[in-house]
Amino acid sequence: MSENSEKSVKSGATTEPRLSVLKTYKLYVGGKFPRSESGRVYEVSDSKGNWLANVPQSSRKDARDAVVAARKAFGAWSGATAYNRGQILYRIAEMLEGRREQFVREVAEAEGLSKARAAAQVDAAIDRWVWYAGWTDKIAQVVGGGNPVAGPYFNLSSPEPTGVVAVLAPQESSFLGLVSVIAPVIATGNTAVVVASEKSPLPALSLGEVLATSDLPGGVVNVLSGRTAEIAAPLAAHQDVNAIDLAGADAELARELEVAAADNLKRVLRPQPVDNWSATPGTDRMTAFLETKTVWHPTGSLGASGSSY
Repeated sequence: MSENSEKSVKSGATTEPRLSVLKTYKLYVGGKFPRSESGRVYEVSDSKGNWLANVPQSSRKDARDAVVAARKAFGAWSGATAYNRGQILYRIAEMLEGRREQFVREVAEAEGLSKARAAAQVDAAIDRWVWYAGWTDKIAQVVGGGNPVAGPYFNLSSPEPTGVVAVLAPQESSFLGLVSVIAPVIATGNTAVVVASEKSPLPALSLGEVLATSDLPGGVVNVLSGRTAEIAAPLAAHQDVNAIDLAGADAELARELEVAAADNLKRVLRPQPVDNWSATPGTDRMTAFLETKTVWHPTGSLGASGSSY
């Protein structure tokens, strides 16, 4: 035995290569990680055409299951205090910070970015969760309030979530764009069925793992991967989906989905060109999926004098 070999044996070191442990990507539905019921997968490649993973190709049945999960979770999530929702969104940011390197690698591979640029995208996505966490208990003051009326009444308007929202994630911005369309939906008390970027779904599927280990209740966010047009069609026509964000649809698909969504008067947020997902998003995506409840209440009178408040 050579001297080097003897040293390797004594130290317990080995020069034999390890068996690669490839990651299995799954859907995220109802707080669980099912494979597609169809059993189908499709190949995902990096920007240079190198194979990255096989991911589930969701079916109509998967889309319907996700809607059921989102509807089941809606009551408790919309009924939670805005402060509690903010705490949970902040917790998601904490969990992402702990897995930052994984997401930097996945974003770099998905979008063909340098490590530095991918890191900037991931940092902006984490900051975006924190930003929306701060809005959960403030949006009501911006879009609600007391209304002056001619009569002895209080007239108060307050925002309420629309319900189950289908979200087509942006195709190009696989993580920052994804977070930018999910966070405002759930910050205001809606639940979401998200269709990940067809070309770059891996960051979205990994986000499902983060959501599962945060305090977010199962079913609040459900993540599907596959062919965008195939999954979006049943969601747009689904009678228990209340709204749809068409961020990831091209012009032709968007028109088809708008027609399907009209059947049950869904709220539709049309695709909007975004030059820079890192820019401050404003409140538009939050207010897009809010309804306004207005309450009238008689002021009444106080005491024998008849004065009223």
